[in-house]
Amino acid sequence: MSARDAILARLRAAAPRAVATDARALDEAIDRHYDARRAAPAADSLTAAQTMLGALTALHADAWCADAATWPAQLAQRLAAAGVRRLLLDPARPEAAALIGALPPAIEAVDFAQPIEAWKRDLFDTFDAGFTVARAGIAATGTLVIAPDGGTPRTVSLVPPLHVAVVHAHTLHADLHELVRAEQWQTGMPSNLALVSGPSKTSDIQQTTAYGAHGPRRLWVVIITDTQGTTS
Repeated sequence: MSARDAILARLRAAAPRAVATDARALDEAIDRHYDARRAAPAADSLTAAQTMLGALTALHADAWCADAATWPAQLAQRLAAAGVRRLLLDPARPEAAALIGALPPAIEAVDFAQPIEAWKRDLFDTFDAGFTVARAGIAATGTLVIAPDGGTPRTVSLVPPLHVAVVHAHTLHADLHELVRAEQWQTGMPSNLALVSGPSKTSDIQQTTAYGAHGPRRLWVVIITDTQGTTS
């Protein structure tokens, strides 16, 4: 027996004898593990919204809850007060259309309707904010789950100095595992997702945090609830 054969023989002898072949059983075991680790069972959407709100605030985001009827006017007022003049968004989304209807004349809403090469300078120099609609949220970590597409590419949430996002309270999940299970990623994992937790930030060797080094300096999040919300 050569040295190679001897090494392989020892590895085979040390390999586990039992190999999990039932994917469903493995998924169920993983589910039981994470369910047992959670401090409490899945809460209602309002409780999840408050958890999300607290996590986002701790991450230096400006977040608040609002109901479906009032959030566009609230957000439009805040954008005007912040001096936003050009807002990048996808008007095909219902939430974006609702926001456009509430914007004052001083704020221009522009859609991402041309290749980035055709308007790169304009895109990087003249837009004050980008607006996205989160696919879901992870309440415990204050994370927005954004699915970029042709109408809202990753550039919308990455280039403007202010990233404005809305997330519906009923799409919030306690943790990443709960999100994966609810959306059944095991049967069709999304091909492109961006997980956003707070504004862009980085730290140097002295642990001095700087915001906006590789993305937006500010993050605003509106959590849309089904009842009257509160601002903060």
